[in-house]
Amino acid sequence: MRTALVVGTGLIGTSVALALHGRGVQVYLADHDPDQAETAAALGAGTAAEPPGPVDLAVVAVPPAHVAPTLAALIRRGAARAYLDVASVKGGPRRELEAMGCDLTAYLGTHPMAGKERSGPLAATADLFEGRPWVLTPAEGGDTEVLNLALELVALCRAVPVVMEAEAHDRAVALVSHTPQLVSSLVAARLQGADETAVRLCGQGIRDVTRIAGSAPRMWMDILAANPGPVADVLSEVSADLEQTVRALRALQAADEDKRAEGARGVEDVLLRGNAGRERVPGKHGAAPAAYEIVAVHIGDQPGELARIFSDAGRAAVNIEDVRIEHATGQQAGFIQLMVEPQAAPILMAELRERGWSIRQ
Repeated sequence: MRTALVVGTGLIGTSVALALHGRGVQVYLADHDPDQAETAAALGAGTAAEPPGPVDLAVVAVPPAHVAPTLAALIRRGAARAYLDVASVKGGPRRELEAMGCDLTAYLGTHPMAGKERSGPLAATADLFEGRPWVLTPAEGGDTEVLNLALELVALCRAVPVVMEAEAHDRAVALVSHTPQLVSSLVAARLQGADETAVRLCGQGIRDVTRIAGSAPRMWMDILAANPGPVADVLSEVSADLEQTVRALRALQAADEDKRAEGARGVEDVLLRGNAGRERVPGKHGAAPAAYEIVAVHIGDQPGELARIFSDAGRAAVNIEDVRIEHATGQQAGFIQLMVEPQAAPILMAELRERGWSIRQ
């Protein structure tokens, strides 16, 4: 691949362009907002100039509702040898393109499973897709050259290709992406009218659950409007579980001992099923989830503290597998949770104590 046209210079489009341009591809940028394309160009994503002729690959990174008309216009004018989109739904755009009578032999629907709560070109990074799954949904009769170009794109972005059928993809993302967004928003919405005293008690748990609720509503309206059926199906199952859990919790308030026992079994059931489901979430680098030991260290909220603790951990020759910071309420301090292999935990704790760190037991 020598040349590419990226249409849509938001978070995903600009990140694709940054990755391609950084690896030697001549990237041309286009957007309905010329200022946004110019911003992406200024970041080093390519040029906002018109390509002099057909490019090797056109990447459409626009909201789902605009994917089909944008692709149709590009295909009809012969803008590229191959075309793909990066929208988060796949079945709808293909059906729309078929209804428009477009020749789809040079088209492939794709979806990189990466993103942020922030949107726009200023949030983009060239490494956004590194190690992340990138779904490809080739249709019967598609051109092999198009699939090869798509695989080259995924490789240049250092993502991991995953081949799926379009409808299976839409059901999958409804479960692992779209429904969690709505559930996070539903929980966060409970805080809107909550008493200030209650809100001040927010800890890491509520921060984890509501993190993605900070995403742009307009962007998510576009996504959910393109995949409403599968999302509604998953939410219906969640709703049934919620109703059952509410009944179980009410039973725990009963005077009758048998009802309380029944309620306890109901609550325990949902917690245990949650444990089982959580264990299926892939771990580091997509491997099977690993059980790490947590070393919690008291840390001040001032410049250089994070660098110092990571440097001290490095001196212990211990690899930090994951990290989380728990901020203390009303104090310029908190705890940093260092996740390490179980056998490495005693080594790390001994090294950190020797260097003056306070370990939470």
